[in-house]
Amino acid sequence: MRVIFSGGGTGGHIYPALALLKRLKQRQLLDAALYIGTERGLESRIVRQKDIPFEAIKLQGFKRSLSLENFKTIWLFLQSTHRAKKILRRFKPDVVIGTGGYVSSAVLFAAARLHIPTIINEQNSVAGITNRFLGHFVDRVSIAFEDVAAQFPQQKVVLTGNPRAQEVAGIQPNQRLQDFQLQVAQPTLLIFGGSRGAAPINQAFLKALPELEQRPYQTLFVSGQVHYAKIKAALNKHQLAANVAVVPYIEDMPTILPDIAVILGRAGATSLAEITALGIPSILVPSPYVTNDHQTKNAMSLVNHHAAEMIAEKQLTATRLMQVADSLMTDKSKRQAMGQHAAQLGVPDAADRLIKVMQTLSNQT
Repeated sequence: MRVIFSGGGTGGHIYPALALLKRLKQRQLLDAALYIGTERGLESRIVRQKDIPFEAIKLQGFKRSLSLENFKTIWLFLQSTHRAKKILRRFKPDVVIGTGGYVSSAVLFAAARLHIPTIINEQNSVAGITNRFLGHFVDRVSIAFEDVAAQFPQQKVVLTGNPRAQEVAGIQPNQRLQDFQLQVAQPTLLIFGGSRGAAPINQAFLKALPELEQRPYQTLFVSGQVHYAKIKAALNKHQLAANVAVVPYIEDMPTILPDIAVILGRAGATSLAEITALGIPSILVPSPYVTNDHQTKNAMSLVNHHAAEMIAEKQLTATRLMQVADSLMTDKSKRQAMGQHAAQLGVPDAADRLIKVMQTLSNQT
């Protein structure tokens, strides 16, 4: 198949596309690929680093308040749609996949107008504005959470999961905890606020540190590169106990997850795809600053199935962190039950499911 991918702005829109592309290559189903994004988005760096053909269009998102900038957004959308049509005619894709972010709006809309098979993948439990718009034009809507199905035309919806899940599903424990001078056999709590970190989570960790250093389990804390200098300053002259490690970032984070007993972190779609694919118990602290509070709804999809605990950010204190962490870290049977519930929500063949949809649409043309 010849496939065009489009999605950007955040890693949550980029990594599912890359996971799908990787699986197509593994199955020798990919004849040619092209990724369309913007120069300003993370995709311009991440995709090019992987030597994937990349073309850029100029586009921006709508302002949520009344603004003259929205007139510019409409003009850029029309201009980008015109450019996208030229790219599509030249590349001649069998199918076009959108994984979210405003850049995919022009690409998928142009493809639909040219009667090229189109699919969008919605990774969250609340649809983003771009995917809600595209849902009226594309051929299929691939979803990761059943809760979001009602936000799209029902005849187009297919539950596939997030392709990122399949990429991590087969990872086995590999003793990477040794890289951080931690014990391989000791239950480990991972506190991680995302690639950039999360200040409220970091502050709760610092206040809980004296308690964490006294626990029979160990803690691996990832501050995020942006916050690491402040964390180091706050820990100035403090000698960490042997059961706590503090790092700014972990390269290839998924490879360490099978060695983790419990994860405390945000509730982004990619994180939850990884957590459920590997069946890891989690304590979720949704970001309240995302569109439509979708991380809270993502988290509740797990909480309602007894697959996670949730702490609202405004309720995140050192005391609350320790209460929830202790309840899981000191109770192996509770962790096992929660992990089993999480695994039941995972879709370990998500990429293959989406590829099947692609093949079906491609064969119809």
